[in-house]
Amino acid sequence: MLFNSYIFVLLFLPLCIIGYFGCNHFGRYRLGQAFLLGMSLWFYGYFHVEYLLIMAVSVLCNYGFYVLLGRVSGKRGRRWLLAGALLVNLGLLFYFKYFDFFLENVNVVSGQAFPLRSVLLPLGISFFTFQQISFVVDAYRGEVPGYDFLHYACFVTYFPQLIAGPIVTHEELVPQFLDEGRKCFQWGNFIRGMYLFALGLGKKVLIADTFGTGVNWGFGNIELLNSTDACLVMLFYTIQIYFDFSGYCDMAVGLGRMMNLELPLNFDSPYRACTITEFWDRWHMTLTRFFTKYVYIPLGGSRRGKGRTCLNVMIVFLVSGLWHGANWTFVLWGLCHGVCSVLTRLWKGWLKRIPGQVQWLFTFLFLNVTWVLFRADSIGDALKLLGRIGDLEFGGIGSSLAAGFFLPECELLSSLIPVSWLGPKFFLVVFLAVALFLLFGVSNAYERMKRFEPTMGRLLVTAVLLVWCICSFSGVSTFLYFNF
Repeated sequence: MLFNSYIFVLLFLPLCIIGYFGCNHFGRYRLGQAFLLGMSLWFYGYFHVEYLLIMAVSVLCNYGFYVLLGRVSGKRGRRWLLAGALLVNLGLLFYFKYFDFFLENVNVVSGQAFPLRSVLLPLGISFFTFQQISFVVDAYRGEVPGYDFLHYACFVTYFPQLIAGPIVTHEELVPQFLDEGRKCFQWGNFIRGMYLFALGLGKKVLIADTFGTGVNWGFGNIELLNSTDACLVMLFYTIQIYFDFSGYCDMAVGLGRMMNLELPLNFDSPYRACTITEFWDRWHMTLTRFFTKYVYIPLGGSRRGKGRTCLNVMIVFLVSGLWHGANWTFVLWGLCHGVCSVLTRLWKGWLKRIPGQVQWLFTFLFLNVTWVLFRADSIGDALKLLGRIGDLEFGGIGSSLAAGFFLPECELLSSLIPVSWLGPKFFLVVFLAVALFLLFGVSNAYERMKRFEPTMGRLLVTAVLLVWCICSFSGVSTFLYFNF
């Protein structure tokens, strides 16, 4: 189910909040938790019921390993259990996400023609798999208290963060489920959560989806782009992926707050970063946290000398690239970020001499270029688009590229004010200016929520965004990170 859909906003969400707090109001806390679990499973299985079987197997296996780890005291036995849990989780992830990619490359190298399985990728499998890996590893380390199956299942399947994050750890969420002080409906949290949900919905529906039309056309018609168009398509995707993914996370955090549950920060104005290491401290922060705790530190972190530290950084970014998708474009994207992160560490002293504005410019350009790799269907397509920029054949903005910005609202305004310049290209410039202003000129959603006070102005903003977005649901699109 999508946050940006009629059934979610008009049926699922009201039913979920009323049912959950209704059970809690009568002191039926276990029933309320079970109701929340049932609603989360409905949310996940809405498009494909078969996803639920995969989810159930994953949850039952991991909880089983957790129970066994609590009963086995021998170090060797516990290591075998941990190895088994990792094998099950990574094996499940490999089969559904990477098996065809693996066979394709075997066919290329060996000259064979092994048939591909065309396996249906379950939504959010990377997210809930990593979440459960962190849980089992913490259980192996003795860092998990006694949780019953109901609360564990809710921890994994809690619908706001289930499909695209943020990646939540057990100590962040399960104690909140157990806290009876959070069981009662609170208007303050509900209003604050609704405000953040509306901001995130606006980022997704009004900004990300609009820029997405230009991105899709551009990457589908690279040969028709001049250098101006190619630069814009590259910038459009930089804008789209941020507003799409951060918009989802804003909505997830807002939904949690409506239910008195706090989810962690996942974005902190990442495009304002002056170095690539700072960017990764601000972008998809819970994924960075996961790789730091469960990959980088176990590899030795920065404790084994400069050379080993650089190798560990490269391994983390290569794994991160592959985590994002089964394509060599993601591997190369991870490699580029790894190399840049290593160079940033090695040249830290020298970089301090460069003005911050210059560092920011090079970082932002690097991000734009590498996002092309992230979005392209192949390395060849990415090089073609970058080659169109390198041709230096600058000219006017293509009409087809601008057409996606001429929304029905814009058509209405254009009909009311019949002037020749009020067309698609004008609105492209307007959308671009608004997006850049939101990226660099104002506080981000989390900063706004921190100092949130209910006012008539914020109530009006929330209402306008919700109504505007709901009226735009007919052009609904999935979130980019649903594929990861």
